[in-house]
Amino acid sequence: LYKDGDIHQGFQSLLSEVNRTGTQNLLRTANRLFGEKTCDFLPDFKESCQKFYQAELEELSFAEDTEECRKHINDWVAEKTEGKISEVLDAGTVDPLTKLVLVNAIYFKGKWNEQFDRKYTRGMLFKTNEEKKTVQMMFKEAKFKMGYVDEVHTQVLELPYVEEELSMVILLPDDNTDLAVIKAGGEL
Repeated sequence: LYKDGDIHQGFQSLLSEVNRTGTQNLLRTANRLFGEKTCDFLPDFKESCQKFYQAELEELSFAEDTEECRKHINDWVAEKTEGKISEVLDAGTVDPLTKLVLVNAIYFKGKWNEQFDRKYTRGMLFKTNEEKKTVQMMFKEAKFKMGYVDEVHTQVLELPYVEEELSMVILLPDDNTDLAVIKAGGEL
């Protein structure tokens, strides 16, 4: 278990490592607080957010122009995600009573350690709890780390990116497994 100070130091170290440069994979995080300008946020709070979480507090006027504030936050997210996420806040999610919004944005761009060849991409059946539809699926025949988690009746596949510092972990539940069971960690 962490002591309070250790948690903050841990996040500080994690953010430094995640945002490290000089690798073939690009992984960036950005954190920002958007606070109502009429509120007096404690200087210690603002300093701690910046020091430990690299989260600056930007003052906005939610009370005067809610929609403009929402658009401003969405624009910030779009910038930090290279336009991949353009609207994190839907209309109506902030109102004149909003005092503080914390936003985390993550951007990743990487290359697979084992590249997929586009010529093998084909339409395959994709299933969710509610529907089945054909989608374009990449295909690769290679050796990957794989396992099975009995508690949630799910296959686990690891797809490493170049340099093998980062991986995508794919969960494939058995056909009769409800996704709610996986989200709950097998405790439904």
